[in-house]
Amino acid sequence: MTHPDRQAMIADPSPSAARPVTDDELHALIDGRLPPAEREPLEQRVRQQPEAAERLRRWRAQRDLLRSLHAEVLQEPLPPAMRDALTRSATSRQAAQTWWRLGGMAASVLLAFTAGWLSHMQWNTADRGSPLARNGVEFARQAAVAHVLFTPEVRHPVEVAAADQAHLVQWLSKRLGKPLSVPQLSEQGYQLMGGRLLPGSTGARAQFMYQHSGGTRLTLYVGAVDKGAAAAETAFRFTDEGPVPGFYWVDDGWGYALSGPLPREALAALAQAVYRQL
Repeated sequence: MTHPDRQAMIADPSPSAARPVTDDELHALIDGRLPPAEREPLEQRVRQQPEAAERLRRWRAQRDLLRSLHAEVLQEPLPPAMRDALTRSATSRQAAQTWWRLGGMAASVLLAFTAGWLSHMQWNTADRGSPLARNGVEFARQAAVAHVLFTPEVRHPVEVAAADQAHLVQWLSKRLGKPLSVPQLSEQGYQLMGGRLLPGSTGARAQFMYQHSGGTRLTLYVGAVDKGAAAAETAFRFTDEGPVPGFYWVDDGWGYALSGPLPREALAALAQAVYRQL
């Protein structure tokens, strides 16, 4: 007679197959950090779990998008100062946790993109004109990249939902060191979804996300810019250099960028509506 416990073991020879795939396992799979003996069973579990397979597909697509934005820059050598800064940040747990939070991206991919992109900006913005132009273009590009990272997310597009708007505004105001207000775009057909905190080249950034009834999403990106632009006049400027078009402006040392997959005229009207409420 077979012991009941032994019968249970025989009935379920591979209980790990039903174990949900974790984010850490997906990161390891995307980064190529697993030996074949571990990778193949994990890939089989992913195929058996549609939600995990969809997360893996989205994260790989985000990785490829980031790489394609500045593929030529990633081949350039890092300046010594940038290399030293990255080495220091790699030893900081707080910095690591910040980067891991960026849309579920594999940390090594995001770090490589950021290093290449920032070094590219360091080398190529010296002749971009006035402080407003240099800082505005960089700020708008950061906003566009943040937009494409988070707007595809289904479960976690924001850190704090609009239902907790008072807490969201208080939290982001404290982290940015500036009293913030959240423009309302309901008259234009866009409802606030919520927001999140992001890192930027000159300090913390706030991102507010809006969604139209048709599914289109917009993001408003807010943060301090370099002091060289603090005295520059406020001006709406359009850019389509990044992965999505956007309007940006600088006002009293603070940058604002509204990004979204819309025609220039429609985006301009929304940017003006935002500006009137700030």
